[in-house]
Amino acid sequence: MAGIDSTVPSPAHTVAPAPASPEAPSAAAAPSDPGSLLTDRLAGWVSDLTTLHELTERLARTDALSEALTELLRAGAALVGARRGLVVLEPASGLGPDTTIGLGLGRADLGHIETVPRSALSYGRILDGLPGADGEIAEPDLLAEDGLDPRHREVAARLGYAASYALPLVAEGPEGRVGAAVWLYDEPAEPGERQRHLIGLYVRTAAEHLARLVEVERTRASMATMAEELLPSRLPRVPGVQLAARRSSGPRGGGDWYDALPLPDAALGLAVGSVTGSGPSAIAAMGRLRASLRAYAVMEGEDPVAVLSDLELLLRLTEPARSATALFAYCEPTLRKITLAGAGHCPPLLVGEHRTEFVETSVSAPLGMLTCWEAPSVELEPEPGETVLLYTDGLLHRTGDPVDRAFARLHAAACGTPKALRGDPGAIADHVLRTVLPGGAAERDSDEDVVLLAARFD
Repeated sequence: MAGIDSTVPSPAHTVAPAPASPEAPSAAAAPSDPGSLLTDRLAGWVSDLTTLHELTERLARTDALSEALTELLRAGAALVGARRGLVVLEPASGLGPDTTIGLGLGRADLGHIETVPRSALSYGRILDGLPGADGEIAEPDLLAEDGLDPRHREVAARLGYAASYALPLVAEGPEGRVGAAVWLYDEPAEPGERQRHLIGLYVRTAAEHLARLVEVERTRASMATMAEELLPSRLPRVPGVQLAARRSSGPRGGGDWYDALPLPDAALGLAVGSVTGSGPSAIAAMGRLRASLRAYAVMEGEDPVAVLSDLELLLRLTEPARSATALFAYCEPTLRKITLAGAGHCPPLLVGEHRTEFVETSVSAPLGMLTCWEAPSVELEPEPGETVLLYTDGLLHRTGDPVDRAFARLHAAACGTPKALRGDPGAIADHVLRTVLPGGAAERDSDEDVVLLAARFD
């Protein structure tokens, strides 16, 4: 079937055979043996069930909302014998997410369809709950309808479809209606009785799967919003240093964080860290830890060891079942001097024209692991134009390489930063992410958060 993914099996025995002509010879007539009729009917049922099972299995393997919607369109097109279609995700709760995905229709085509009054479209009537739109809507010959909206007639002629078949996507439980799907035919047509039965069964299963993915998407968006609200809304402007930050959170939400805050005497505090666990509890713990570190940094930021010692005591008393890694750097931009201390955290990376090297920090345990944490601080003096990269270990873990190879990959990525990008800390951070995590791996869902904070000294 043109336009359909060849891996989607076309349903067998979905159209009843045409009745035999009276003039046809008796040999061509349907067999009168009841056993043969029953065998043929059973074969048809088995074929239909096999097709339905294969399609629903493919749908069940999708774990992203857009992927599931595309699979629904492809499978539905095969079942009803159409070539194109679109699905509109619009949960009745009004909580979103809302989206429209087409099969065989580009963005411009979808834009043309959206110019048609909503009440004139079959899926629009379903979504708005108009009378007579609580089930399937078949329009076997659109252009022959006298009452067809003029704009709909114009768009159908422009896009070359002459018939449509729409179904609501309704899940059981509180979610209810999640959207509507419509398939388009190039010529006047409509699905047969058997095709309607199969697509009805398939769509009921698909609606339940979509409802689950909608809830996952909402939860993911809520946790991402929560995490973003707990992190700096913007980085401070401090003379002598330029700042940039990049963060990518996993689908369940993680506890990786960063911070940059102005301190007395024109100083600047930079911090990155990671709290164990994931989900809302880890995000909440991350927010508490970051807020506490800001307070300690204002009071005694010039001594990073004291800042982390206070943070470790707080964590041990208030979060006894949780540990965390952290790195705090006290920066004096006018002197281009940095004093830093780390607790079980990855060493910063210094990126410059004449050197690219990891900063040697003392080996220390994460916060909350020992009865009393303490480690010496180290001092660093960046040259003019050099950038210091602070990052969480999620950047290394997401590579899938052993730790030593992941560090080597990070170092090679920083060394390979083009000269034209070295004046912009944001461009350096983007280059490192693209190189260490190629193919968009930094944006993909992963259990590992990625945080990168770049500070370029003038």
